[in-house]
Amino acid sequence: MAGFGTNYQSGGGGGEINRLQKYSHTIGSNIQKIAQNVKSMQQLVNQLGTEQDSPQLQAQLHKVQQYTNGLAKDTTAELRTFKNLPAPPGEEGRAWRMQQDRLTKQFTQTLNEFQATQRQAANKEKEALRKARADSDSQYFDRGSSALVDIGGEGGSSSSAGQQLQHQLEQEEELRAIKERESQIRQLEADIGDVNQIFKDLATMVHEQGEVIDSIEANVETAQVNVSQGNVQLASARLCQNKGCRKKVILAIILAVIVSIIIGLIVWSSKK
Repeated sequence: MAGFGTNYQSGGGGGEINRLQKYSHTIGSNIQKIAQNVKSMQQLVNQLGTEQDSPQLQAQLHKVQQYTNGLAKDTTAELRTFKNLPAPPGEEGRAWRMQQDRLTKQFTQTLNEFQATQRQAANKEKEALRKARADSDSQYFDRGSSALVDIGGEGGSSSSAGQQLQHQLEQEEELRAIKERESQIRQLEADIGDVNQIFKDLATMVHEQGEVIDSIEANVETAQVNVSQGNVQLASARLCQNKGCRKKVILAIILAVIVSIIIGLIVWSSKK
């Protein structure tokens, strides 16, 4: 884009061209960052539910996902402003509009990959949470049974009390980890909803400018609505055609009756 706007700048439009270049660079840079973060997220997601899974890994995934979600929102706002900037006339303006379209499609594709990774992370997190709850319940039952045996045995001593305290601390730590994971899942699902809204905003921007865009979330419902509307319009057209045919037939019959009456009157008059 460095070559765009040379003539326009010489004609006094340098300020607008600088703004176009600024937004184009910022949006392109953000798209690259989102794509890089998606790759990092994918590597972390692949470790969920494995031996490498840990609270630290989950916290890192949560941090990257949150940052990327915020970056996607910022990029949407930047893209809207970029599309609303006045473009230079002639070939330069067409070149800028092509750049806007290109960035919109790149952003949409990157968002699709981001949301797919979000959904994968949410599914794995939920599965790991179910497993953690089941393990916690099982361990709690085993510890309770062990404590009853210790109480019933001889010499239930301070060592037994110490073990019970240790078990209690471990259980509280497990419960904290489960609650933290639940909180992260709720936040992740909210962020997935944010990306859905971004898709809808992009679809609105594209529709306003008469462009064509492919997206997973925003355009499925739009396509279904358009198909339904098309079917309704087609049915209406057929109905109108049928009504039109019936009107023509009725008019022809009425006209024939009128002509017959006129001919009859003429014949009757001539006989008199």
